[in-house]
Amino acid sequence: MEIHLKIIGIALIILASIHVIFPKYFNWKEELKSLSLINSEMMVIHTFFLALTVLLMGLLCFTSSSDLLGTALGRRLCLGFAIFWTIRFFIQFFGYSSSLWKGKNFETMVHIVFSFFWGYCSVVFWVCGIMN
Repeated sequence: MEIHLKIIGIALIILASIHVIFPKYFNWKEELKSLSLINSEMMVIHTFFLALTVLLMGLLCFTSSSDLLGTALGRRLCLGFAIFWTIRFFIQFFGYSSSLWKGKNFETMVHIVFSFFWGYCSVVFWVCGIMN
């Protein structure tokens, strides 16, 4: 399972890094103008902290996979990560409207790839969390 944690670690580090392009890619300068100041700033700040959380989770998986597997605390962390990514998996289907991706090649591909990735993360962390 150690190799799976390292793979997830690398993928999460890359995913966290991709968040840097979100403001420009999603045209936040214009899109967020219609929001109140607090909602606009919350969007930017929460995105930063989500990216930071994903980065730190990725670094932990990549650098400390043996500790995550070999200690009680590590397994508890894996269970917490399992819950986090399982909820994220379900949000992929029930939190976003399918109109955002249906009939759009790139968006459909992104939806499918991330659905599999969230599922992969969920399964790996559940297995790691319940291993003795």
